[in-house]
Amino acid sequence: MTPTVLPCGDQALSFQLGERIDATTNARVIALAKAVEDAAIAGILELVPTYRALMVRYDPEIIRGAAVEAALHALHAALDDASAPGRLWRVPVLYGGEVGQDLDELARLKGMAPAEVIALHASAEYRVYMIGFAPGFAYLGGLPEVLHTPRLATPRQLVAAGAIGIGGAQASVNSVPGPSGWRYIGWTPLRLFDLRRDQPFLFTAGDRVRFAPVDAGTAADLARRVQAGESVVEPEVAP
Repeated sequence: MTPTVLPCGDQALSFQLGERIDATTNARVIALAKAVEDAAIAGILELVPTYRALMVRYDPEIIRGAAVEAALHALHAALDDASAPGRLWRVPVLYGGEVGQDLDELARLKGMAPAEVIALHASAEYRVYMIGFAPGFAYLGGLPEVLHTPRLATPRQLVAAGAIGIGGAQASVNSVPGPSGWRYIGWTPLRLFDLRRDQPFLFTAGDRVRFAPVDAGTAADLARRVQAGESVVEPEVAP
């Protein structure tokens, strides 16, 4: 598909690479963002990779929109189709409980036991398609189809940071407390957004995630260590 460029006001544009959400398109978006970053084009201020497009914010006093568009087309045309797998994170999850309040209801809707829902959810490998909505919030693809579930008709006013959610065909990990209509089946003590770190966002678009069930005692211990500023997980990098 030939990329489509849409203006976003007078200081940004969206470079659209497709109409569908799929891993191949998303990988090209991420690769293009990396290519633009490496090119260090004067006047480009911010890059926001999404499911199928790259938003580019620029300073029109330094570079005009037409020049940004031309540079994006050239960099996109030069991309290699091969893409290296992203980092793999193994995320500890306490399923159910106070935060995972929708687990039993979701199991009932699916005609499954809660343990079956947990096993299925934890069996998949998820892709971080994009970071958005809130600082560090991870939108995940790869949710097993049987677990696809519409959002709640009435959103809750406050859902904890670390809540593990399902919304339609997507999975998620909450980064900060806030309102949400997603259905939540668990909680992780990991902090996806932490200003104490050199890189405040834990995940990056293109990363991979696997969920690992833990018991309440282990989750509480990990939470204490995280609160103390300790790094309790490290990503696995593909060779």
